[in-house]
Amino acid sequence: MDTEKDAEKDAEPQGRDWTDEHVARWLPVLPDLDPEIEGAVTRMKKLSVHLRRVREQSLLDLALDRPEFDTLHKLAGRGGKAAPSDLAADLDLAPASVTGRLDSLERRGFVRRTPSTKDRRRVDVELTDSGRETWLGAMDVVGHEEYRLLGTLSATERTQLNGMLRRIMLTAEADGGTSWH
Repeated sequence: MDTEKDAEKDAEPQGRDWTDEHVARWLPVLPDLDPEIEGAVTRMKKLSVHLRRVREQSLLDLALDRPEFDTLHKLAGRGGKAAPSDLAADLDLAPASVTGRLDSLERRGFVRRTPSTKDRRRVDVELTDSGRETWLGAMDVVGHEEYRLLGTLSATERTQLNGMLRRIMLTAEADGGTSWH
């Protein structure tokens, strides 16, 4: 019983935020507005914007532009080594666009190109220690903020939130919905 009361107490709002005022302002204008849906969607949008701003600031602090970060991120996601054509596919870019990015990243010492061990006509792109450190630096800033925000929830609440958002995403992705990259 006490855990049920604790869970109910945890679910209660701890104060009013910007979105509460937003919903209150729109309810008289749109009487059919569901305040729970409007509140949830608005909060998700604002959190997404907040995390994007944190990420962009971390990139500025590291003197890294977004395309460079995206390229390092995709390369790191492939274990730190990939063919340029694989990176182009991952980034949904033309190979020539990736070549320009790789040129810039190589000049900065973040990647190196080496002859492929599988095909002498190709090269592999490898993440350097400096590139991995820079990529991790950007990831750490955003990760820290994500943990700070979601750390206000208990482990059980984080699991519940994740499950609920998964259900929503499955609905969004159903029937050939928007492709998520």
